[in-house]
Amino acid sequence: MAPNDAPHLVTLAVEQPDPAPQGMREQPEAALGSDRNFGFLVHDVSRLIKRRFDRRARQTGLPITRRQAAVILYIARNEGVSQSEVASWLDMEPIALVRMLDKLHEEGLVERRAHPTDRRIRTLWLTPAARPVIECILIINQTIREEAFAGLPAQARDTVITILDGIKDNLVLQEEAADSSPAAGATPLVTANRQVGILE
Repeated sequence: MAPNDAPHLVTLAVEQPDPAPQGMREQPEAALGSDRNFGFLVHDVSRLIKRRFDRRARQTGLPITRRQAAVILYIARNEGVSQSEVASWLDMEPIALVRMLDKLHEEGLVERRAHPTDRRIRTLWLTPAARPVIECILIINQTIREEAFAGLPAQARDTVITILDGIKDNLVLQEEAADSSPAAGATPLVTANRQVGILE
């Protein structure tokens, strides 16, 4: 977005009717530069969790990254899953996933098998050697959760998870609607709550 475009977009948001009380309305100008901005906070939390996982993995001698760990856990919950499904779940290009799976295969953690009815599909399975690795991953994940929620009451932790789960469900529904209706992507850049159409 060019700098001169910003005032016009803010005007769009202001001109929309907003039933919320004046004191409760979020100011777009302040939100754009706020460290408590939702999108930036979610991004930073994800970035720091990844960094903490990679550090812990190195310290424990676990030869995988957080993304590789995510693939292993996904396969553990869905053994026999196809490569294309894993790529879609991780939002990865298939060729990038193939390289990752090659690495996990070299480590003796994942094996590919032919689909029983479709030769074009390769299914993914864990080897026995992956079981202790999964245990290490889960221990690291638990440690990071404890670090992340340190000082917060249990009720607050449950609330955060519930809210994030609801946000995820909302966004999944929006994506499914957009995929099923190509015209849905042409809507104006103003959200339902009358804010400028940017997540951050």
